[in-house]
Amino acid sequence: MVDVKSLDPAQLEALHLRAEAMMKGFSYKRPEVGSGKGLVRLARTDNLRCNVQVVKKNGGENNMHYHSNGDSFWMVLKGRVRFYIHDDVVIGEYGPMEGICTPAFARYWFENAGDDDLELLHISGLSDSKVGVSGRTDITEQRYKVGTGPVFEAAKG
Repeated sequence: MVDVKSLDPAQLEALHLRAEAMMKGFSYKRPEVGSGKGLVRLARTDNLRCNVQVVKKNGGENNMHYHSNGDSFWMVLKGRVRFYIHDDVVIGEYGPMEGICTPAFARYWFENAGDDDLELLHISGLSDSKVGVSGRTDITEQRYKVGTGPVFEAAKG
């Protein structure tokens, strides 16, 4: 964290300009995803990752894992999702405009619980932006191999 009181005006102005250059609007449109899962990047900063995951039925579910460098916010845009915690205990099933928050170190996995594609808004805040990643640690073998699906950029808004 930056102590703004210790900055001279030129340093503070440089931080303002850098941050303002990162501000970008976006427009989400669901892409065609053939199988598994697709990711639409909406917005990104040093501390924040905002995406929509498009999860196909039977093929896009993930595995038990946790993140050590951030908390996540999940909200269903379309479809249904079922979240599990350790020992495959169902913690909740959510439909449109419902969701869950998964704090750092919470063990979980989820699956598409509906009959159609799942569109899941995922916003994660990083605890330490210097690390730059979520610190994902798999507990069980990946069902869907992370990073193998298509990645789309949202249209500029």
